[in-house]
Amino acid sequence: MDRLPDSVAAPLAEPAHRRLCTDCGISRSSDPHRCGRACQFIEPDYAALERRVHGRTRDPARADETHFGPLRRMLQASLRRPLPGAQWSGITTRIAERLLETGAVDAVLTMGSDPADRWRPVPVLVTKAEDMAACRGMRMGYAPLLSLLEPARAAGHKRLAVIGIPCQVYALRALEAELGFEKLYVIGTPCSDNTTTERFHEFLALLTERPETITYLEFRADYHVEIRFADGSQRSVPFLQLPLSQLPSDFFPLTCRTCVDYTNVLADLTVGYMGGRGEQWLLVRNQRGEELVSLLGDELVATTPGSAGKRAGPVRGFLANVERAAGGLPLRRMPDWLRPIVGWLMPKVGPRGLEFARARVEMKAVETVIHLRREAPRRMRHMVPDHVWPLVAPYGLAPQAHETRAGSRPEHAHGVNHS
Repeated sequence: MDRLPDSVAAPLAEPAHRRLCTDCGISRSSDPHRCGRACQFIEPDYAALERRVHGRTRDPARADETHFGPLRRMLQASLRRPLPGAQWSGITTRIAERLLETGAVDAVLTMGSDPADRWRPVPVLVTKAEDMAACRGMRMGYAPLLSLLEPARAAGHKRLAVIGIPCQVYALRALEAELGFEKLYVIGTPCSDNTTTERFHEFLALLTERPETITYLEFRADYHVEIRFADGSQRSVPFLQLPLSQLPSDFFPLTCRTCVDYTNVLADLTVGYMGGRGEQWLLVRNQRGEELVSLLGDELVATTPGSAGKRAGPVRGFLANVERAAGGLPLRRMPDWLRPIVGWLMPKVGPRGLEFARARVEMKAVETVIHLRREAPRRMRHMVPDHVWPLVAPYGLAPQAHETRAGSRPEHAHGVNHS
């Protein structure tokens, strides 16, 4: 395993206790009370932050902004020469390297792996381009990324790039004005579900008798999970054959089951895979995002994302299962003989490309409403932004009067056409 960059800050302060918390790192800072105005799970104001970051809020009249947030353009892309050890081709890592190589930033705040556990994320401040190699790949677990904002400032770093997941980026943007950085680039990665590193090891143990030999795991847009092993062998497992029904009901915390920002809408550039159909999916959101993409020059091979299939059926099926699970009923299980057939069909007839990404965003919105109504109904009006309701309206979910901040149903939740 690549060594961690020399600029790891340690030790981290203990986190303050919060009922709904993914440990973004703010509670470990010198002023943990800032969580009250920075946390995505307390009273988020996406519209205000979208205007501050992008100059405008999402526009329902613009294609896909209701689902994916403000954007200038989307790309399906890969590096001409993929980076070894990267999760996909390594676009995020390469952009960070270029920021450091060109002197555009003093440091990159991102995640490395704990030396004792490849899956446990550790926040790092990287100041040398060659050290980004140690940050490639996937981790799973709560990651106090923003705990290093104060050390970065204390070290004299005035121009910073941050690579983070949505709950981290929301808090960063909420506090951006008071952080005092001269320049801030934000590269966001999509996130829909997280769990503790310990719980993730439980999941790996369900996949193989030797989970310690797994070196790579990725959920792909072709409805398969790719698993690589230390001996160089690989497995491709259809989603439907994953042992998800064997996981405990609290495997994913309430925060992740009620996250409304899968696509990381407050990043300058979102780099994911859901809309990429085998390549990476880039959402360029503002001028800084354009600058980030331009750093790659002809290293990047890019096309326009495609879309195929229909999402309505899969989302309705997901809704039914979430309602059963939230009500304490067992999930409807597909007969074992049918799983290989459906697993073969889904990559061919199910939603693909951008339609797959739209389906995933709607599933997260559905999950948010159902789980909050059951487990924290008083949080509905605070945690569910107005832009979520049009996403769930086609599936028969509408806000009650007490579930919106205005105390009434949002006008734009009516008359939504499902395409």
